[in-house]
Amino acid sequence: MNRENRQSEQAEDIRYLVSGDSISKGVVYDEMRSKYVILKENYVSLLQDRLKGAVRNTARFGNTLLRGAGRLKQDALADRPDVVLIEYGGNDCDFDWEEIARYPQGEHQPKTGFDEFKTMLIESIDYLKNLQITPVLMTLPPLNADHYFKWVCKNDPEVERKVLQWLGSITKIYWWQERYNSLILSVSQATRTPVIDVRSAFLEHPDFTRFLCSDGIHPNKEGHRLICDRVLEFLRTDHQHLLHQD
Repeated sequence: MNRENRQSEQAEDIRYLVSGDSISKGVVYDEMRSKYVILKENYVSLLQDRLKGAVRNTARFGNTLLRGAGRLKQDALADRPDVVLIEYGGNDCDFDWEEIARYPQGEHQPKTGFDEFKTMLIESIDYLKNLQITPVLMTLPPLNADHYFKWVCKNDPEVERKVLQWLGSITKIYWWQERYNSLILSVSQATRTPVIDVRSAFLEHPDFTRFLCSDGIHPNKEGHRLICDRVLEFLRTDHQHLLHQD
């Protein structure tokens, strides 16, 4: 048996774990039903159809790294997957907008502080590597700042006025999320951890907002296809043996 065939057979036994938030859970906003639902054709389920081996998705709606890191360690220790995809940051960099609207002159902190996010991300990576598990990071899809601002303010002009009083500029929402995204990239480089740059897949399109739901932050069905395609592109570069043949 040649090396390529051996790799292909071994790939059938590889186990993947996905740890993340609502994006990896497959949450989208259903316009017709006016509520969040789980998209059947989310990027993780699309990948499962293409990957050899089994994928376990532990992502949860509203997850921050602060909330998910402990569960990630428990699952990694119990299941001993070969690869863990780490997808966090969207909720970590978010704020309590209702609290901001009530006290626009106060000091407000994100759900996970910038330095805390960095520390926990590095600790999670080190923990997995010590278990001989390969961590793979994922960058953040860009958000539509205008739509997200309207969403968190519930289209209430008075709430918008107060939040903007604290925020200063709606574009600051995009800038703040970009800081966390840049941190993921720098941690990847510092720890020599592979990263799948999902963000660039969106930003290659001038009208990238068409891949987002009306809330301005969750990828829609087309956005999940975009994420899946970027992951497949990553795998085809050096890990073609992990995929079923097209």
